Amino acid sequence: MSQRRGAANLLPGNAADAEATGRPLPSVELSAEVSGQSAIALSMVIPVYNEVESVPTLYEQLVAELERLGQTYEIVFVDDGGSDGTFATLRALHERDPHVRVIRFRRNFGKTPALVAGFQAARGEILFTLDADLQDDPAEIPQFLTKLDEGYDLVSGWKYPRLDPVTKTLPSKVFNGMVSASTGVKLHDINCGFKAYRRELIEDLTLYGELHRFIPVLAHQRGFRVTEIPVRHHPRRFGKSKFGAKRFLRGFLDLIMVLFLMTYLRTPLRLFGTLGMLATVMGFLIDLYIVLDRWLPFGTHQPIHDRPLLFVGIMLMIFGVSFILTGLQSEMIRHFAYRPEQEYSIRQVLE
Repeated sequence: MSQRRGAANLLPGNAADAEATGRPLPSVELSAEVSGQSAIALSMVIPVYNEVESVPTLYEQLVAELERLGQTYEIVFVDDGGSDGTFATLRALHERDPHVRVIRFRRNFGKTPALVAGFQAARGEILFTLDADLQDDPAEIPQFLTKLDEGYDLVSGWKYPRLDPVTKTLPSKVFNGMVSASTGVKLHDINCGFKAYRRELIEDLTLYGELHRFIPVLAHQRGFRVTEIPVRHHPRRFGKSKFGAKRFLRGFLDLIMVLFLMTYLRTPLRLFGTLGMLATVMGFLIDLYIVLDRWLPFGTHQPIHDRPLLFVGIMLMIFGVSFILTGLQSEMIRHFAYRPEQEYSIRQVLE
């Protein structure tokens, strides 16, 4: 039995538009397990934090575009512990429209937990994420679907031209350049919140901390096809940006973590063992030189205990042994935490 997904065009209402424009309609593939009457084609997952002015307008824009597409859909708002009355607005939308679902956190946990909660609740075969600040344009949704139809698993937005102050655009440009150079994932705007995902990609990833900004990198590492498209970007109309220097610095630390996870997650001893061996050998050579310099005829014959370099060599050897032990301990943890399904990502099974 083949588990490959069968294609199904879910846009009958737009046939006239396709005939008029001559362009193929974007379609969504539904797997067998969700192809019944309760199937949801599109899920909009939207983290919200103190965006009470923006939510009603965003809802109206989303509904207008999704109704125009003619696909089954749901809108999943995740209130990340806001304090400005956003939840009351979301509750009113939920009571008025059965397409709206709302998740409310007890306090502010951050964007990654909000996305994870939204992903777990979403029922759609294609999942979208976008920010609630009205800077992302729902009219771009068909463009994402068309790109997914080309065989991609994740389509990331590229805000171009980006209408943000230089205090945001310059650090973002530097960060995106570093990520592209170090990971090989060539995206102009890796942290853009406007993205479209196939469900199997979301189910294959493990997200925690603040890894949401590296989803394209993690997906690429798992073998999924990743691309980006330019999207319209609007200036912020309400509220204030959540971007700050602290977030920028955290991004660099998270990049180091992602590089480690991509390279040495399965073989931690290769990293710690290499560092340990280098430090141990360097420390041994330094101390050997001091001993030979003390006793050989061509040496300076300076007393060993008067040589500070001796203690540098000793410390390097201690650090080296510690690195090796850390690597061995990491291998033990990995052995007992081993989960076969995390070692690979299956695209298709023929039975």
